[in-house]
Amino acid sequence: MSAILELRDVTRRFGDKTVLDKVSITIAQGSFTALLGASGCGKSTSLRIMAGLDRPTSGEVLLGGSDVSGLSAYERNVAMVFQSYALYPHLTVAQNIALPLTMRHLSALGRVPFLGSLVPGAAEARRTILSKVGEAAESLGLAELLDRKPGQLSGGQKQRVALGRALVRDPALYLLDEPLSNLDARLRIRMRSEISALHRRTGKAFVYVTHDQTEAMAMADQIVVMIGGDVAQAGAPRELYELPANRDVAAFIGHNAINFLEPGDGIDVDGAIVGLRPEDLAPVATGALTGRLESAEYLGSEIVLSLRSAKGTEIRAIAPADFDVPAPGSEVRLGYAPHKLHLFDAATGVRRRTTP
Repeated sequence: MSAILELRDVTRRFGDKTVLDKVSITIAQGSFTALLGASGCGKSTSLRIMAGLDRPTSGEVLLGGSDVSGLSAYERNVAMVFQSYALYPHLTVAQNIALPLTMRHLSALGRVPFLGSLVPGAAEARRTILSKVGEAAESLGLAELLDRKPGQLSGGQKQRVALGRALVRDPALYLLDEPLSNLDARLRIRMRSEISALHRRTGKAFVYVTHDQTEAMAMADQIVVMIGGDVAQAGAPRELYELPANRDVAAFIGHNAINFLEPGDGIDVDGAIVGLRPEDLAPVATGALTGRLESAEYLGSEIVLSLRSAKGTEIRAIAPADFDVPAPGSEVRLGYAPHKLHLFDAATGVRRRTTP
């Protein structure tokens, strides 16, 4: 699949601080890419450079194969959806959605109420804009809200308006900067589904910035993990989960924080740190790994066990909901499948190719 956008060896410095260090990212046509990382890792700066809201100190930005590094956001055919929604409070939902089309297709005089209708071509342009706004509103469930102001909307409705404003532009790709971070947990899950459905309907490439790895895993077909201004690993969600390139990626990916076991914790492999995910570790009467139980969290479908190895390393394991939890301080034996072990070089943290 051909690339719609590429960052090639992009570096961004602010004074003496290097925010991005020779970052290369490829966005394929029609793909859904998540830029994932903690605050300050460079993901939002990367997105702003893709959008043309910021310029690289060095490196290239290619859009559709053409170098657009020197072009402004207005000159690039991309749509940006911001975390804050960036809606105009004095405009209606319809006017907010229509804004990019109004600015593109109507002159300053043509945008003046009543008088603008006398400008040649303005009436036809308004009809076209109205039609496109109606289509976007219908697809996002906003048709009944077009006359409302942003102050009369819920957070989820505001987010849909921001998406609608991007949708009417028919851009080459969509750039979304943590668009769900202001919503409550239940609404975020629903909006994840709506954004994924919008991606499927448009067939366009989406680039989605988030610090939430659950969002990235659920929505993206490519995740770019960014750590300290570098791309630590890029790949499909399953690849990052099952074959993390290094300890940092392994620690970042996964609903439950991965266990890292050092020599003396019960699984010894020469020169390696052993990674074992809690969901791959369970109480078994004949288990080879042991730990003293410190606490248990009942979550309905499962129980999360927190244990301590003889060496003092914390170990987390997942037990079935009907597990008979022993008293704190009891020894618990844990079993695992050998092929679920992740081995990382003790010195470099880089993944080893084979398991024992």
